[in-house]
Amino acid sequence: MKRLVLTFTAIIVCGIVSAQFGRQEPIEPLPEGFKPASTNVFISQYPAVNAETREALFRVVAPTAQGVQVDIGGKKYDLTKNENGTWMGKCAPQVVGFHYYAILIDGVTVMDRNTESFFGSNWENSGIEIPEGTEGNYYRFNKNIPHGHIRHIDYWSEVNGMERPINVYIPAEYEKNPNKKYPVLYLVHGWGEDENGWSVQGHMANIMDGLIASGKAVPMIIVMPSGDIKTNSNVREASGNITDIYIKDLIPYIDKTFRTKTDRQNRAMAGLSRGGMQTTMTVFANMDKFAWMATFSGFFVRGNDGVENAFNGVFKDPAAFDEKMNLLFISTGTEERSPKEQVEALKKHGIKNIVFHESKGTAHEWLTWRRALNEFAPLIFK
Repeated sequence: MKRLVLTFTAIIVCGIVSAQFGRQEPIEPLPEGFKPASTNVFISQYPAVNAETREALFRVVAPTAQGVQVDIGGKKYDLTKNENGTWMGKCAPQVVGFHYYAILIDGVTVMDRNTESFFGSNWENSGIEIPEGTEGNYYRFNKNIPHGHIRHIDYWSEVNGMERPINVYIPAEYEKNPNKKYPVLYLVHGWGEDENGWSVQGHMANIMDGLIASGKAVPMIIVMPSGDIKTNSNVREASGNITDIYIKDLIPYIDKTFRTKTDRQNRAMAGLSRGGMQTTMTVFANMDKFAWMATFSGFFVRGNDGVENAFNGVFKDPAAFDEKMNLLFISTGTEERSPKEQVEALKKHGIKNIVFHESKGTAHEWLTWRRALNEFAPLIFK
């Protein structure tokens, strides 16, 4: 994918200032029903979203461009140029929730500088939140409840041979109870994202603050690691595998640094998409260290394995699996590839400690995973 540094003559602005000419662009009132997206930088009126129609309206100033498009939701939309060199247009209704998008100027992909940047698909993307109704309050900030906080930390990995980043959520009561120890959930992002995905795109802290304040979930520490094998900048080589990093470096560091309960009954792991695969690889190979696990859009038994041979035979003895694993939670969106048949096969095989959850009307996207976390967290450590 080609990227463009914005010293290019077609500068994207959002109705404020054209950097090419240094002049003020007039701003017309937004069409009825449209408001600036919550993901905009604070001075930007566009992109604008309509909560009722779920459409988004985009504005790009690129006077010398021959064509401008918006790429969102797997489809490209042509914008129309006016006499001032401003391109405008809107996309079809989108599913509520968070979406990455990009601007294409004469076929070259660039970020829209009018939105916050979000790391996804292995580069910094523009993002837009299509507003959900009151049903989305569980992932919004609630001023009436106590709030935990997120610490960004680098720890040393002997396996990887370098420092690695993590975000760690600490519940609101942590500092007030200096003698209390807490269970730990290891929560992994998907392919192309990083350790910030759950705390930024996923609104994890708002979800957990609400669940804990309402008594639905027990207070817990949540560790959000980088799921990528990092490379050393001197040699551009990566070492180790991610499971070894989690088990040999990350878990010992967390147990040494925070007041954690270190037995398997108080340790869980969950991940979305590729992070779900990493969760199965890590937990199923270390059943002595975890008693709870979840995959969000990330559980698939290979076609020729069958239930008994899947994941090196971890399900072969259903009673033995249930004795070790308190909960296997599998979630998916109804608009994406579903593991429902595999879940039913596991139940028929005799696995009892399994829960299947579906997010209605969503695909492989952050709203699916926000909903999954909101359903999974209340079930663990009880």
